[in-house]
Amino acid sequence: MTTISSLQAHVSPAHVAATRAAWHRVAEHVLAAARYAATAHIGLAPAPDGFRTPPFGADGAYLAVDGTDLVVGDVAGARRRPLTTIRAAASFAGITAGAPAQVYRPATPLDLDQPLLIDPGAARLLAGWYGLGAQGRSRFAADIPDEQPSAPVLWPEHFDLGITAGAVNYGASPGDGYCPVPYLYASPHDGRPPGDQAFWNAPFGAIRRIEQIGTAAEAAAFFRTARARLQAAPASHPGRMS
Repeated sequence: MTTISSLQAHVSPAHVAATRAAWHRVAEHVLAAARYAATAHIGLAPAPDGFRTPPFGADGAYLAVDGTDLVVGDVAGARRRPLTTIRAAASFAGITAGAPAQVYRPATPLDLDQPLLIDPGAARLLAGWYGLGAQGRSRFAADIPDEQPSAPVLWPEHFDLGITAGAVNYGASPGDGYCPVPYLYASPHDGRPPGDQAFWNAPFGAIRRIEQIGTAAEAAAFFRTARARLQAAPASHPGRMS
């Protein structure tokens, strides 16, 4: 059985960073662009080997990143081609490239002809991380139905998979400017509670890096622990859940 740790052991941090950057550009300037043009929504979803749009339109159209390929499909079938540049991907999908700047400020540059450097092993690692985060989130959300946890969304601007429950964001990031490796996070809307800096170890809350989380059960346990610590926080502390 392939695990997150075994995937991580066989891919270099440089390849992970390059693949994440390429995927992020495709997420913003191709997939989110296509979904926004059709529905005025930008949210994406994890997929077994990458990520995708939810179906849109009468024919159930969708776009997906599957490892190193772009998949364009609908209820009638699918076609694919390797991801090389944003220009080529947008042309294959039949859309105009460019993140919906009227919704948010794009996090990645729209460079139509810059090569998309996607390493297959790094792609498997990032897809596995999203999958682990999704499973952990699902286990956690099942414990707290009264808090009405939101549906999970892979947001193209931050490129993280997250939910909101009880005024806290919980999710899985593939890495970013704050932390260069994939990590889980719990981020209270009212700010990080004071004290207990061993747990609340990030400016926005708590994180656990990929080397600290190997299974969906461990991911769910981290989310549960963050929630329990917030509930136990004194009433005057920011971040306390009512």
